Amino acid sequence: MMNRTVGDLVQNHRVVALPPTASARDAAKRMRDEHVASVVVTDPGDHAIGIFTERDLTDRVVADGLDPDATLLTSVMTRCPVTTGLATTVGEALRCMATNTLRHLPVVEDGKVVGLISMRDFVGDELAVIDREKAIMDSLTEVL
Repeated sequence: MMNRTVGDLVQNHRVVALPPTASARDAAKRMRDEHVASVVVTDPGDHAIGIFTERDLTDRVVADGLDPDATLLTSVMTRCPVTTGLATTVGEALRCMATNTLRHLPVVEDGKVVGLISMRDFVGDELAVIDREKAIMDSLTEVL
């Protein structure tokens, strides 16, 4: 199961992307309409320059009292997001997400965004392996 690749996960996914000049409200509407929890912020060449998530919307826009119509993604997105490739195994992707505390991971090929994976894309067995690995690492850290 852990030998599946990220390419297997995104083969039926569509990338939901917006330019950095889109507003936070544009992103919120797009996430609602596409039933996703994040959008990849891309330049005109489809390169990932940022990511904007539901958490960014609540923490960086709403909680800070910003106007979602006047707030551009470029000012509230997470810049230079961690990315992965299509050939990355599911295990490697999960480890990357756990290490970097990510819920969403853009997938790139030849520098262009071709997909986005989220924690919801993984099955129970895959998550259980990562949980076991984390528990082992935590117990080793306690010994040291």
